[in-house]
Amino acid sequence: MRGWVRQAGFRAYVATDRRSPVSELSARLLRKAFPDHWSFLLGEIALYSFVVLVLTGSYLTLYFEPSLAKVPYSGSYEPLRGLLVSKAYESTLHISFDVRGGLLIRQMHHWSALVFVAAIGVHMLRVFFTGAFRRPREMNWSIGVTLFLLSLLEGFCGYSLPDDLLSGTGLRTADSIVLSIPVVGTYLSFLLWGGSFPGTAMNRRLYIVHVLFVPGALLALITVHLILVVYLKHTQWAGRGRTNRNVVGQPMFPSFTAKSAGLSLMVAGVTALLGGLAQINPVWLFGPYVPDQVSTNAQPDWYVGFLEGALRLMPGVEWNVAGHTVMWNVLLPAVVLPALLFVLLYMYPFFERWVTGDMVEHHLCDRPRDRPTRTGLGVAGIAWYAVLLMAGGNDVLTVWFGVSVNVLTWIFRVALFVLPVLAFLVTKRVCLALQRHDRQLLEEGEETGEVYQDLAGGISEQHEPVGPEQRYKLLVRDIPQPLEHPGRRAPWRSRIRASFSSWYYGDRVDMPATAEERLQVSSRIADPVAGGVGDEQERG
Repeated sequence: MRGWVRQAGFRAYVATDRRSPVSELSARLLRKAFPDHWSFLLGEIALYSFVVLVLTGSYLTLYFEPSLAKVPYSGSYEPLRGLLVSKAYESTLHISFDVRGGLLIRQMHHWSALVFVAAIGVHMLRVFFTGAFRRPREMNWSIGVTLFLLSLLEGFCGYSLPDDLLSGTGLRTADSIVLSIPVVGTYLSFLLWGGSFPGTAMNRRLYIVHVLFVPGALLALITVHLILVVYLKHTQWAGRGRTNRNVVGQPMFPSFTAKSAGLSLMVAGVTALLGGLAQINPVWLFGPYVPDQVSTNAQPDWYVGFLEGALRLMPGVEWNVAGHTVMWNVLLPAVVLPALLFVLLYMYPFFERWVTGDMVEHHLCDRPRDRPTRTGLGVAGIAWYAVLLMAGGNDVLTVWFGVSVNVLTWIFRVALFVLPVLAFLVTKRVCLALQRHDRQLLEEGEETGEVYQDLAGGISEQHEPVGPEQRYKLLVRDIPQPLEHPGRRAPWRSRIRASFSSWYYGDRVDMPATAEERLQVSSRIADPVAGGVGDEQERG
């Protein structure tokens, strides 16, 4: 029997290989080199969290009912027995208390959603700080931003489905955001909710979006993203033997495959531990949604917490224009702000390329310290996000610290504008200080920990030259020279571009190197298109 199966499989493989390039593609893919560094695993954590999401979500769809029709609850949870609830809420309680393993799967699903969004966010930060978004990976960066945006939408849809008091409050906030859109807001609200809030159609529509449309889009974009990663080659950190024209790493099979499989099991195991030991979203404590009630200490999931914080910090400003109410207190923080944020994310690679005038392909990662302005902007963005996230929980913080909500709100309003600027300035200074430290290492060497005293009584530290591997990492860096100012009579676009270029790359610390070393560095970071593409290398 076993021989027959082997023979049938071999015949099928031969038949397929004669009609398509299976052998060539398989051989090339299995020998694909992947750099060996922990920071490259962040994207894989997002991928395997998505797999856990799909598996657990598929299980939950067998029991969940998205209907808002009212029925008396008759399940196992006695405090709510006999209460009139929606079928969506009843089925959520049924999964939690009456389905074998239902609560574990439901909590695994929620935890994996949080890990998925967090992993995408941290992966994007790694790509941003190391410059892995540069040519030829601008499209992959745009796909990553789209994946992040879709993951926020997917999380919000899933978070809103149980029809408990907390998720209902979130939907009420979403309805207010839609209503704040001038002219068309009321029409959009009626269209989405099927009437005045809470309507009758929103939960069914959210369910279809949550289990069909967004997962399908995520799956398609993840597939394209991975194909581009393979096609464009993986970025890598500078090191001996690693240039802009090759990839040094371990082959996909068996080394990378074994590591990746182990990581997938670890992600699933950690998610299972969180689902079994760490309670999350206990909807039975919140109760069913009632439109005229709001629970205290209501907090959304962390990834939309910045929107909540922006809403709480915005002063109450409304205009009445030609009979239309413009709710600036909702429109600016909840519509304009996130739209501007994602536009900046989409456009940043093209903006930096315009500033530098750089058309070269880049396959070596930047060290964040070598790009102080870009790193400062990234840290400033993180600080800005952190302020909004904390502002979204100002009611909880005021209880913890015994501070007035008004005082805390004003503190966050000031911090929203001051803290990112301070974070940028401090980060840029730290990056330049680290560059000076690198220069000192190259000039003086590393401290050995030994001191000696000369005949005159002076005490000196003993140093030894840095090793060739460390010297390579410090010298092989690709920092553009700032553009020369074209003069006052030049077009305003050229002058603005030169000003940005000077701001980006004017502050720098050059490394001491011989003429031969500078020539070698230039060859290591040369354009692979102009200089010839090297073969990928595997390291055992």
